[in-house]
Amino acid sequence: MTSTQAHPAPVKSQGTEHAADDGFSHKLARVADTVETFLVERLGPEVGPGEIARPPRLMEAMRHAVLGGGKRLRPFLAVETARMLGGAEAAALAAGAGVELVHCYSLVHDDMPAMDDDDMRRGKPTVHKAYDEATAILVGDALQTLAFEIVADPTWQPDASIRADLVLGLARASGLGGMVGGQLLDLTAEGRFGPVSLDVDDTLRMQAMKTGAILAFSVEAGAMVGGATTDERAALLRYGLALGQAFQIADDILDREASPEAMGKATGKDKDAGKATLVDRLGLDGARAECDRLVGVCEEAVSRWGDRAQTLREAARFTVARKA
Repeated sequence: MTSTQAHPAPVKSQGTEHAADDGFSHKLARVADTVETFLVERLGPEVGPGEIARPPRLMEAMRHAVLGGGKRLRPFLAVETARMLGGAEAAALAAGAGVELVHCYSLVHDDMPAMDDDDMRRGKPTVHKAYDEATAILVGDALQTLAFEIVADPTWQPDASIRADLVLGLARASGLGGMVGGQLLDLTAEGRFGPVSLDVDDTLRMQAMKTGAILAFSVEAGAMVGGATTDERAALLRYGLALGQAFQIADDILDREASPEAMGKATGKDKDAGKATLVDRLGLDGARAECDRLVGVCEEAVSRWGDRAQTLREAARFTVARKA
């Protein structure tokens, strides 16, 4: 990483909220550019250590799934949390890139006909539409395993105990008790396996697994790299869990209100599919109020770090104010 990539410009002290928003957007974009460069390098045609060959069609489809889109919020959270704590940015970037690859794999599989059956993602055809279903399955598999390869690689994180914690944390956040289990609960809520009715607590549990676990781990990964104490990690976990809830609720609101052009994918499908959302349970006004409450939880959780946590506070506000 160059110094330009590693140190996004700080938010300038100006008198308008718009100026602060611009500052945060600039930080987010700078980290996203750094992440993009890292992922381009990992998804090149060159055979890596221990590999026999990289099939061109697989690599092309993996690049289609990963590159040129997305806000890269998950690696941003890892990088900014580690930066706040004084951790190594290269290690945080690699850990965050691993989380991003898991996220991208989940989108590839989630878009497939057996799941949400979407034709567009990030303004371009989904992988199974651009290629085929078999290739899309393999792309998801390959992205998941590449994610763990990156996180476990001592090139970026020389401390074996931290690498082990990162691998364990990512596995738990993305697996049966996290993202994958949450996806199954989401399908269950649609009535795929028989009639079911989820209350608010059931919906929150499903969303905490499906979306929140990976977002929370992004923050935890930065805390691990940054050498956070047990108390600090607990506070950052509170932040991450609240942020994950707020992100999913904001996403549900956008699915109702945003245009397909703004979102880069079809909207309004969640309601048609009968998915369980807090918008259904609380109404739009109630959902917005819950988002505001969760931002308050985020801000309280990082209050001990004072001005050093400004970017994490802005990330919480951005999560609920975003338009896509």
